[in-house]
Amino acid sequence: MQEQMKKTVVAVSGGFDPLHPGHVRMFHDAKKLGDELVVILNNDNWLYKKKGYVFMNERERKEVIKAIKYVDQVVITNHPKDPKDAKAMGVSKELKELKPDIFANGGDRDEKNAANLNSSLHWDIKTCAGLGIKMVFNVGHGGKIQSSSALVDQAMRKAPRKIAVKVKSKR
Repeated sequence: MQEQMKKTVVAVSGGFDPLHPGHVRMFHDAKKLGDELVVILNNDNWLYKKKGYVFMNERERKEVIKAIKYVDQVVITNHPKDPKDAKAMGVSKELKELKPDIFANGGDRDEKNAANLNSSLHWDIKTCAGLGIKMVFNVGHGGKIQSSSALVDQAMRKAPRKIAVKVKSKR
């Protein structure tokens, strides 16, 4: 009887709000590290705490990410309404449930963040070490090439302050 090969599962995490080419490149490169790619998608509560707004809600972001050919599964986090600290902002709970072989991180997260107790990455690294999950940094060619927050800020600066639309009524 032929033994089944164990698939290597890679996980990435983020808000991905809005999604941009840097995220897609990260998914592409992360998928190359294994057989299956799971995207841990930070929920709307996480975005409100981190950025103060949600550009695309979690269902919309999940649908778009799931349509990307490199992605096998999308899991939305269960962050509470007002996460109190860096540990609560991490994805340790999801990592414990999924137990991927590799946790891949994009260009904006690196080993320097790990030393900072106020960084959620510090706590995620501790979780990975305890579970034997390999950490890989700087995934996605070229490091951080774009920022979701910068895209939203740029659009807000360019958008007219008030857009008037006339609607003709049928008589």
